[in-house]
Amino acid sequence: MANIALSEAEKTFILHGVEEDFRVDGRSCRDYRPMELETELVNNASGSARLRLANTDILVGIKTEIDKPSIQFPERGKIEFFVDCSANAAPEFEGRGGEELALELADTLANAYESSLAFDLKDLCILPGQQCWKLYVDILILECGGNLFDAVSLAAKAALYNTKIPRVTSALMDAGEADLIISDDPHDSTRIKIDHIPILVTVCKIGDCCVVDPSAEEEECSTASIVVAVSRRDDSTFISHTHTVGHGSLHKDTVFNCLKLGVPVAEQLNEALMKTLILEESVLGMQKNRSVGFLK
Repeated sequence: MANIALSEAEKTFILHGVEEDFRVDGRSCRDYRPMELETELVNNASGSARLRLANTDILVGIKTEIDKPSIQFPERGKIEFFVDCSANAAPEFEGRGGEELALELADTLANAYESSLAFDLKDLCILPGQQCWKLYVDILILECGGNLFDAVSLAAKAALYNTKIPRVTSALMDAGEADLIISDDPHDSTRIKIDHIPILVTVCKIGDCCVVDPSAEEEECSTASIVVAVSRRDDSTFISHTHTVGHGSLHKDTVFNCLKLGVPVAEQLNEALMKTLILEESVLGMQKNRSVGFLK
């Protein structure tokens, strides 16, 4: 995370505000900062999204390609996460300063998506043991203003919703190898099922209290946080992964309180995200169908 120099007086001010459930920017411990979301920004990508959470700015692009399934899981597709921290996002990211954070973010996402209940890779399989779709999720951190894990997970889910996979019309077997015929019509495509894809929620411990969506200043006041990956399937909510951030330790009661706070917040975030994506798609569809200029 980006390091911000705070005096002891500033840290005390933030701590007392959290204890009174009134943070520096006026939020309660359960509130998120305003977000802005855009999709379908990168023309050369199969899907893309950009999310701004206060001063945090994330751009995600997804590429699809045909690959062979692994020997261990012949009926599953593949997904890989790559995170790049721009040197302009924070002074600490200059050179190779952001590599450790980028690897931590990518590993956390990969672990959260690993459960078949969270993201079923069987939907990406074309021919078991022969051909499958492989998704490359490229994440670029343009600006770091705190709470990267949540912002990255929301942007990645939005980009996956925006991703269109070309439809395979038929497959021919030639000398034991599959020869696929893929539709070149951009409108003849399939969508990725994102209903069960998890949302990451960072619960930050400041003093004896827990808060969500910590700002960069609040992260400096915390010794440990827990990132909770929450998914939903068959009208039930479950945790697909947890990850601890920071050098401090958490008591078991604190962990329980963090999970108790993080799960319902993730449900609210997911509901708001899905409504926003559906609304934006309908608006973009109306704009594309509208004729302009001398062609109308």
